[in-house]
Amino acid sequence: MSTPTELSEPAAPGTRGSHKTAVRQAKPGRVKRLSKRDKVVLGIMVGIPTLIQLAFVWIPTLLSVLLSFARWNGLSLSDIRAAGMANYTYAFTDNPAFWPAVQHNILWLLFLAVVATPLGLLLAVLLDQQIRGSKIYQSIFFVPVMLSLALVGIIWQLFYQKDNGLLNFLLGTAGTPQAVDWFGNSSVNIWAALIAATWRHAGYVMILYLAGLKGVDASLKEAASLDGANATQTFFRIVFPAMAPINIVIVVITIIESLRAFDVVWVINKGTNGLELISALVITYLIGEGQSIGIGSAFAVILLVISLVPITIYLSRTFRKEKF
Repeated sequence: MSTPTELSEPAAPGTRGSHKTAVRQAKPGRVKRLSKRDKVVLGIMVGIPTLIQLAFVWIPTLLSVLLSFARWNGLSLSDIRAAGMANYTYAFTDNPAFWPAVQHNILWLLFLAVVATPLGLLLAVLLDQQIRGSKIYQSIFFVPVMLSLALVGIIWQLFYQKDNGLLNFLLGTAGTPQAVDWFGNSSVNIWAALIAATWRHAGYVMILYLAGLKGVDASLKEAASLDGANATQTFFRIVFPAMAPINIVIVVITIIESLRAFDVVWVINKGTNGLELISALVITYLIGEGQSIGIGSAFAVILLVISLVPITIYLSRTFRKEKF
């Protein structure tokens, strides 16, 4: 049997072995071609997610765009009639709930951006200090994220209930004429719903920023400390800019969450009486009593466009800065 030394010795010049060795040395970076099995596995791994994406996202989106220019009661395909821009005209000019819904969506976005997201960041910074029981606190703040928004709405409905709600009980007004109907009063119910949404959104942001804080190089903080920077200066000038990828994700998530907000207001009063949102209008016209697939699709397309515009502008500017 040949020893390792014998196997590693180069063949004599001019022999067949030396030719093969030279070929191997001449092409050190040659990539092995995919076998038929590899191609099948790769095709399945790429094809199945693509088909799912087409079936549940892009095809329904395209159909919604087409139906927004038609009249249809949702019963028979033969009942579809062309409507031109009539559905959009109705949405912008004749529907009394549309512009209040736009205002409420903008308010939702501003509240999440100014209150809920900074609150989540603050919680992340505090819990990143290795305080005792940090894992327990993280679990407590993250519990609302694991709950569905419909269940969140039910929980806060019990909290805000006029006669037996916990809030009015703490205020000492439960069961009295002074009790506030937090979800029934159109002047305050939007703020009550925003607090309920913040309860969930802040926990989500907290977890994302905690992951970002763990990924920041500790040497950057040490260098800033040696240069005389205090904790606040270090965070805003070193740590926060270093979490740029997380910041992009947070901005996109905040915009999406504010525009797709639906479950909470639908549980409260089906998006009426001061809680009008575009998403609620979409569902109202798609499955409500006055069902009109065309108008509901028009509202859905409007919501899609409103969602894409700020996200596209922000991402394009962000990546342009990184490029230069």
